[in-house]
Amino acid sequence: MTLRYWVWAGALGAYLGMYFLGLLAALPASAQDWSVSGEVGVEARIFPNSPAYADQTDSALSPSIFIEPEFVVEWSGGDDRFTFKPYLKLDADDDNRSHADIREANWLHVGEDYDLVIGLDKVYWGVAESRHLVDIINQDDRVEDLDGEDKLGQPMLQLALNKDWGTTTLFVLPGFRERTFPGDDARLRGSLPISDDVTYDAGAEAYHVDFAIRWAHSIGDFDIGLSHFHGTSREPRFRVSSGETELVPHYDLIDQTGFDLQYTKDAWLLKFEAIGRAGHGQYFPASVAGVEYTLFQIFESDADLGLLAEYLYDGRDDSADAPGTPFQDDIFLGARLALNDEQDTSLLAGVIVDRVEGSTLATVEAERRLGQDWRLAVEARMFIGIDRADVLHGLRRDDVLTVRLSRFF
Repeated sequence: MTLRYWVWAGALGAYLGMYFLGLLAALPASAQDWSVSGEVGVEARIFPNSPAYADQTDSALSPSIFIEPEFVVEWSGGDDRFTFKPYLKLDADDDNRSHADIREANWLHVGEDYDLVIGLDKVYWGVAESRHLVDIINQDDRVEDLDGEDKLGQPMLQLALNKDWGTTTLFVLPGFRERTFPGDDARLRGSLPISDDVTYDAGAEAYHVDFAIRWAHSIGDFDIGLSHFHGTSREPRFRVSSGETELVPHYDLIDQTGFDLQYTKDAWLLKFEAIGRAGHGQYFPASVAGVEYTLFQIFESDADLGLLAEYLYDGRDDSADAPGTPFQDDIFLGARLALNDEQDTSLLAGVIVDRVEGSTLATVEAERRLGQDWRLAVEARMFIGIDRADVLHGLRRDDVLTVRLSRFF
């Protein structure tokens, strides 16, 4: 790793430290309950295949290191809490993967029947396993992974009103964060590099203020969520640059209404997510519907085995007005194994298969705690028989095995 990355990392770390100390200085003197925790680790990505494109790095082994501390201060008997959670990763091969972010930096106030959050935070919506349709508040951190589960911190003002008839949460989102992508010569980037020169629908570009509202409630065995978002889409569409040498992201203004439902009965979980979106060409619906059935204490052991099946539908058209998606008519099949042992050993495996073309995305994730403070995680992602017309075709040779060893403190 070159010297400039270490200089950059040191300067950024100093900045984040000064930022955190400045925020702490503004806290009331009565703040007494402090805690520091976090995760630090090493990661190795192994690419068994040569790259599909000549300008991509052909390293079979790509190491990195990361740290994600969390600082929490509480006062007023726990009714007020300040959280600061930075993140830093240094990667040997991908310049874009050497990056930093503030995942959380916010003040939470808990009132009698409301919660207020001001600052950077992460919010998760949804119930499905294979695709998170309704989850739209935070931007994807695609240099971390492709599954949409790693998110960037989002500036927000969040007010949750807790009533007998459910929780209604209002969001004001001042400021947009661009999606991160692998570097120009990195693996998992696709067929062309992605430009840093993005374009927007909004005249204010990244300073456009977005709004969202969500109502959630539990009624008997049903957990229900209904949401609406108005603002800059977290999902960009791409146009090829004039020289056809890179893809230029464009972020449209959209309206998206979402609905999620989970029904729990004994060993059964029925899951459903659906959205309707305007602003990406013609208005379109999309949905994920599925079931999870758990076999408890299999073979007279302490282990539980969950069997999963979901159907993915997306009705967007194939024009350049909408971002491409590989999940227009697909089946997801998977299994979740929890050994329920002292080491919290677990495994999740699944495949998403295109019903028309047969393109298959296979994923295996396993993790196990080592002692009290260490954890070993292994993830494998495989692209099998990817059709030329599929959005994932540019990744057809980017099968990857990730091994991560981390220590919690």
